[in-house]
Amino acid sequence: MLWSLIKIIVFIGAIMALAWGAGALLETQGGMRLDVMGQEYNFGPLEVVLLVIVLLIAVWLLLKVLSLLVATLKFLNGDETALSRYFDRNRERKGFEALSEGLMALASGEGRVAMAKAAKADKYLNKPALTNLLTAQAAELAGDRRKAEETYRKLVENEQTRFVGVRGIMKQKLADGDTDTALELAKKAFALKPKHDETGNTLLQLQAQKHDWVGARKTLSAKLGNGQLPRDVHKRRDAVLALSEARDIVAEGNSIEARETAIEANRLSPDLIPAAAMAARGYIEQGKPRYATRVLKKAWEAQPHPDLAAAFAEIEPNETAKARVKRFATLTRIKSDHPETKMLLAELHIANEDFPEARRALGNLVETDPTTRSVTLMAAIERGEGASDTIVKGWLARAVTASRGPQWICNNCQHIHADWKPVCENCASFDTLEWKAPPESEMAMPAGAQMLPLIVGGHDDASGANAIAPVDTDVTIEDADIIEDDTPQTDTDADKDTVKQT
Repeated sequence: MLWSLIKIIVFIGAIMALAWGAGALLETQGGMRLDVMGQEYNFGPLEVVLLVIVLLIAVWLLLKVLSLLVATLKFLNGDETALSRYFDRNRERKGFEALSEGLMALASGEGRVAMAKAAKADKYLNKPALTNLLTAQAAELAGDRRKAEETYRKLVENEQTRFVGVRGIMKQKLADGDTDTALELAKKAFALKPKHDETGNTLLQLQAQKHDWVGARKTLSAKLGNGQLPRDVHKRRDAVLALSEARDIVAEGNSIEARETAIEANRLSPDLIPAAAMAARGYIEQGKPRYATRVLKKAWEAQPHPDLAAAFAEIEPNETAKARVKRFATLTRIKSDHPETKMLLAELHIANEDFPEARRALGNLVETDPTTRSVTLMAAIERGEGASDTIVKGWLARAVTASRGPQWICNNCQHIHADWKPVCENCASFDTLEWKAPPESEMAMPAGAQMLPLIVGGHDDASGANAIAPVDTDVTIEDADIIEDDTPQTDTDADKDTVKQT
């Protein structure tokens, strides 16, 4: 609407300028005198201008007639295409002008104008590869999905434009949420142009969403062969796909094949935490605790994580708390200043009821990097050392508002996941989850292996005034084996047993 108003204003302005110029010429004195064969002609200023314009038009027409005569003479002399070339040049000029105007309209966001120019260009040019592409993109811009898909199907019929047509329809199906059809189209597009990076990424993402791990690994290998991926990135993503395949195999009940696939995933990427934990459990099932220890140590060196500690505990599930503290030194010596190592040591000493040592292990973590887990551990230490209920409840109150600590977060959309997944459940991006602390404003449930239910119950006195009710920390415990003790239960161990079962 605004552009039409501008054009109207410009047109009116041009008419007014011409009228003013004509009036000025009429008022101007002088003119031109032309003597032709003794006949004298006098022209005023306005008549001179009109005469020049007529002369220019006459010259232009003369040149056109001469070029037509030349083409006719060539045709009469045996050049059968001379006349057709003459008219085709005019049509091509008009067609390319329309095509150029259509591209400009497309770049300006005028979808309807671009469609009209594309139709005009198609009328003059015999180049459907150009005009159909412009029509399809203009139709998409204008919101005419039916016209866009119809034009893309025309592009598919042409071998030169087949890839563009398939890719266009694929993007439409993705926008509609039809991922099944989009996956098949992505396979065809990738087969037509395997070096097209965007198509390869789309195919890989769709295959991962559909749990087609074998197909995704083939696509990944093809991208590596085409030079689209660095080798280290390929190894990492291949490990993610192998781990995902192993998880599906476990769900199908084939533990042997899953174990081998998990070990392969760990070999490809030793720092991939879920792969390391799964591979270690596979070695434990095979009766190879040394292999499991080696895998977990290497992963712990890359990044300490509660899941690694839980898997390490499963190597010797029946050991005493004291023996467990000693055996875990294999891990806790590595990155001893890391918060995860400090909290793990504190948990082990709490399980062994060595509360002063647990306090030393935790250090000043509750001041420098307070999290729900570290603050809850401090409450357990205070409780174990006989602190008053007021102190313990103060720590528990602080734990409620403390940071949840590191979690699995998507680097693409910042969505928080309870467990590691190969594909983000929010934005469907592949291999974007990272173990890190979320922004303080984010609130999410902690991962299952992130915390232990350490604060429950208390030693009742005669009046029951010192009893502490169980505290609901909204935590699911999967690594409780870390602090389990197989020693016989006594009356004094009742509270400890309650802790393990909460």
